[in-house]
Amino acid sequence: MPALVASDLDRTLIYSAAALALTMPDARAPRLLCVEVHESKPLSYMTETAAQLLTDLGDAAVFVPTTTRTRKQYLRINLPGPAPTYAICANGGHILVDGVSDPDWHAQVMARLADQCAPLAEVQEHLLRAADPVWVRKHRVADDLFAYLVVERELLNEDWVKELAVWAENRGWTVSLQGRKIYAVPKPLTKSAAMREIARRTGADLTLAAGDSLLDADLLLAADQGWRPGHGELADTDWTAPAIRALPERGVLAGERILREFLRTVRGAV
Repeated sequence: MPALVASDLDRTLIYSAAALALTMPDARAPRLLCVEVHESKPLSYMTETAAQLLTDLGDAAVFVPTTTRTRKQYLRINLPGPAPTYAICANGGHILVDGVSDPDWHAQVMARLADQCAPLAEVQEHLLRAADPVWVRKHRVADDLFAYLVVERELLNEDWVKELAVWAENRGWTVSLQGRKIYAVPKPLTKSAAMREIARRTGADLTLAAGDSLLDADLLLAADQGWRPGHGELADTDWTAPAIRALPERGVLAGERILREFLRTVRGAV
């Protein structure tokens, strides 16, 4: 039976220039591979060593990129290794099969959201009204599933984020601050539900996961084993659980370490 590896992407396996955390002398910095170009500019990277590890992992397990990105944002990433058959986008709102959204899965998700939480329009309206234009740069809706703000972190009042979280909690939504983005996501919209569905389809008897943010917590808890890097929301709150390993590495080297752990565990299970 195959092993299934569901991993978050941004700040877990791939990193923007601002998130690389290259603290070593320049001459000892790892060689980097650009894996995403946006508007003709390089945007995301992994180390060349991580690229080889991911290629090896794609040959040894069912690798499932698992992201809060929209389908369009995900599809501009060019990961090394075999093209994944499955991917999870929009925090579980879409399961892509060979790059195309599974309509039955998406319909199930939409029905669950309509039944269990306040509508997106209400949350979007609250964000537009309550957020301060001094620190908000963009308002966005992702795949008609959730909303997020792009903000100036140095100007952001983090007490406002806590107040937003309380407001959202009472309406069946959750709030996550990741880098320059504040996400408001319906609670039933989860990466874990999509991972379980792909595990069912593939017959996987071992599930592994990694992630750095609050939106990855359910994914990590649903997997047989999980890893989190030494940066991000989960590290900042010392979040952990019995089957979760907290790694000390931060930045792009954490992505390399996570892939080593995936590969070691998959090979050990054979």
